[in-house]
Amino acid sequence: MTTIRQLAVESLTHLMAGGQERLAVDDDARSILRDWMLQARRGVQPAAAVAPSAAPEMTVEEKLTLLRRRAENWKPALRLGTLRSTMVFATGNPHARLMLVGEAPGYDEERLGEPFVGRAGQLLNKILTAMGLSRDEVYISNVCKFRPDMGPEQGTANRPPTAEEVAACLPLILAEIRAIRPACIVCLGGSSAKALLSSESSVSSMRGRWLECQGVPVRVTYHPSYLLRNEALSARRSVWEDMLAAMEKLGMPISERQKRYFLPA
Repeated sequence: MTTIRQLAVESLTHLMAGGQERLAVDDDARSILRDWMLQARRGVQPAAAVAPSAAPEMTVEEKLTLLRRRAENWKPALRLGTLRSTMVFATGNPHARLMLVGEAPGYDEERLGEPFVGRAGQLLNKILTAMGLSRDEVYISNVCKFRPDMGPEQGTANRPPTAEEVAACLPLILAEIRAIRPACIVCLGGSSAKALLSSESSVSSMRGRWLECQGVPVRVTYHPSYLLRNEALSARRSVWEDMLAAMEKLGMPISERQKRYFLPA
């Protein structure tokens, strides 16, 4: 059974590998985490991990319920003072083979409590339909669980999350990935790609090849909002090629018609 201690050690190890040196936690938590990391480096196993009477493995649904509760009052993110307080977790099938990870909730997502429900979400739905899938068949989440704040006059305006805001929420999405164990992940946009892949590369430079996060194959593509700003056929074809690659990785049938989508006449 994966424990909170093991999840914390794995998340901290990932953050350190990505170059992060500071984490917003209180003194008590810092002391506990330091002890856990030192013991992990010495190879000391927590008693609960080797106890013969250990509790049975939690179901995926139970893990996600626990994560959702933790995310609602996720202090590392809320203490920044740059994120709004309404948490938007995830949607879709917890047993999905395809996981889609975006950047952060916007106005519509915050209002409805679900990721990708605005204009970008409607376009994502169309992309999924073209793949032969629905929202109920995939798992959709964001690397940042709170809408980035822009001040009292924000209204419906949105902004991408900063690197600091993404880093504060990173342990949550990494735990989601471990819970879901998808066959592959598609990163929608630069914020999610940079966070999950510990990279500062651009979306265009990461596209077109399979990368990896926690042992899961990752494909990087443009965020649907990019297609709303750039209606060029080449941009749509680029995203579609990434989705075709995901379909191939999942062993989904691809018709000749699907192969020709968004190609010049």
